[in-house]
Amino acid sequence: MEFWHGFLLITSVHLLAAASPGPDFVLVSQQTLAKGRRTGLICSLGITLGLAVHIIYSVLGLATVIAHSQPLLTAIKWLGGSYLIYLGWQGIQAKPKKPLDLAASENVGIDTSNTKSTEQTPLLSTKKPSMNSDSTFAILRRGFFCNVFNPKAPVYFVAIFTLVLSPNIPLWQLSIYGVWMMVLQMAWFSTVVMLLSIPAIHRRFQRFEHWIDRVLGTAMIVLGLNLILRSR
Repeated sequence: MEFWHGFLLITSVHLLAAASPGPDFVLVSQQTLAKGRRTGLICSLGITLGLAVHIIYSVLGLATVIAHSQPLLTAIKWLGGSYLIYLGWQGIQAKPKKPLDLAASENVGIDTSNTKSTEQTPLLSTKKPSMNSDSTFAILRRGFFCNVFNPKAPVYFVAIFTLVLSPNIPLWQLSIYGVWMMVLQMAWFSTVVMLLSIPAIHRRFQRFEHWIDRVLGTAMIVLGLNLILRSR
């Protein structure tokens, strides 16, 4: 019964944590609205893989060390904040599509990841603006680093593994909980992606895509500055 008690606690707590607005949510939303379902799902997978890093070091007992080390937290805050500012800067440079490119995007409907554009520079795209698509690895890496560089994660996992769960839980049980948290994370962001990529919704946002990039890019910069400037 202890296993299922912990399982229910993990499910409820982590679903609430995953659903709370933050850099991951902003990034997945932007990627989906700008480039379509495929890109949003790959970005979500990258975020989920980033979560695995936090789970592994937490199971090894390092989360407490990180959470109580001011130099380590400061370093993570600067890395995370700088990365978010970089993402945001790429976003606010987005330009409107040409009419022909916009028509092509609307014809594609759900997935615009393969649409060519000579004008748009989407969030964290490569510096060459000739293509509106990134490689699978680049998209995966984007989501991965966005999650890994979140300085709130060590503190969150300290709470999970010391308050919600018993420190005497065997490794196999912790492993199951960790995998389940990754499943929940992927399921939540996949749901967000599927909703935002509904054709009627996606087409509605296509004409304002560059403004969405700019607004969400600004939000990324604000989040990054908040991480860097706020006190512990």
